[in-house]
Amino acid sequence: MNVQLNHTIVWCRDQAKSSRFLTQILGLPPARRFMHFLVVELSNDASIDYYETTDPIALQHLAFKVSEADFDLVLARLRERVPQIWADPARTQPGQINHFGGGRGVYFEDPDGHLFEVLTRSYLAGA
Repeated sequence: MNVQLNHTIVWCRDQAKSSRFLTQILGLPPARRFMHFLVVELSNDASIDYYETTDPIALQHLAFKVSEADFDLVLARLRERVPQIWADPARTQPGQINHFGGGRGVYFEDPDGHLFEVLTRSYLAGA
């Protein structure tokens, strides 16, 4: 069986702000409108579909895999645009990156407090 993630919905307070934040950090094209979503398309045919709400938001964690060269670009954008990055999901190592799985990774919050991650190697690749 071949199963692939097609899309996930991320609830937010401001679709334009949240989708613009993600596309700028990751260097992606602007989000496109689909029904009541703003959709950020990823390279592997999956998408992040932003849904604007005034209801309470359950915080999510999303991880984005990039190349080593792209990691440097993303990290530079993060250092310019977010107040804090972390090396770990518990946020105990501020201002640092990690080397989990032999690659590099970093955690950061989006405008709604979702904890996003950028990594260069899947952690279970060698397992």
